[in-house]
Amino acid sequence: MQTIRVINTTRQTLLAERADFADSILTRAIGLLGRAGLPPGGGLVIDPCTSIHMFFMRFAIDALYVAQDGVVLRVVPHLRPWRLGPIILRARYVVELPAGTAARTGTQPGDILRVEPVISQQPSSAASPMRQSS
Repeated sequence: MQTIRVINTTRQTLLAERADFADSILTRAIGLLGRAGLPPGGGLVIDPCTSIHMFFMRFAIDALYVAQDGVVLRVVPHLRPWRLGPIILRARYVVELPAGTAARTGTQPGDILRVEPVISQQPSSAASPMRQSS
């Protein structure tokens, strides 16, 4: 799975230093299942995605629903296990972060996010439709 960084360019804050990028049927279906939690600076970006569920999850998350152009459409703070997130038809992807990250960084609807690959020793040749320049 590719590792990416998520930056709130509106607030000039780093939301996730090392987030996993789930863009296949398998990685999107698995999501965060089986994990005991998200470390600080961790996260998961699910693309494409217009809704999420928390069935079988063991911890709460913050969920950011984001449009194709990087605009945050909705913030769902502290989404607890065994709950359904909203369906946001205009969303292109969802960023799942440790609970409290949205409040700590001041992230709110209307903010602009940028996702970028974490530089590794093996560059990825696959281009993601959600990468934007600011």
